Amino acid sequence: MSNEIVKYNNELNFVPFNNFNKREFNILFVIISKLKDKGTKKTELSFNEIKKLSNYKQRGNKFLKDLENVYNKILSLKIWRESSNVYESWVLFTYYKIDNNNQSISIKVNPDLSNILNNLSRWTRFNLENFVLLNSTYSKTIFRLLKQYRVVGKRTFDLNNFKMLLGIPKSYRASDINKRVLQPIMIELSAYFKGLNIK
Repeated sequence: MSNEIVKYNNELNFVPFNNFNKREFNILFVIISKLKDKGTKKTELSFNEIKKLSNYKQRGNKFLKDLENVYNKILSLKIWRESSNVYESWVLFTYYKIDNNNQSISIKVNPDLSNILNNLSRWTRFNLENFVLLNSTYSKTIFRLLKQYRVVGKRTFDLNNFKMLLGIPKSYRASDINKRVLQPIMIELSAYFKGLNIK
């Protein structure tokens, strides 16, 4: 895998990607990494490039279904804006074409959200390979959120905001969150954040 870097506006970290599975999450962030500084022009990515960068292992037609699911889930995203206390629909890509004949997808960034991937002044960045190799979607989310605060060295979450950003089921009790969310995060992310501690 190449030393691909993902870089985007910090605002993306306020979007809860709750329904994405591991494969879809990886595909989405491969796309985000490849569209950085491409403006709002249509960009084409090959299936092979996406598979390679996302470490895709499934066989058969599963890849096409995952590509389709990525966009369907993108269409349902909302962004939580703490400062104004509102939810807002948030469609990052306004054009998304899966072309099985040419084995490629074509994507266009929403002009209203072009600042998410272009002319960045405040950003989050990380190594795509590190992100892709994480197993838990909870770990993937916290990995991104901690990378935004890498200089600060810590991140504090309101419990409700934490649950929303990670898509933690409402049925989870504190013991469930500890076992199913926090423990996997500690196991997977300790290698990337020296002295990682959760209080």
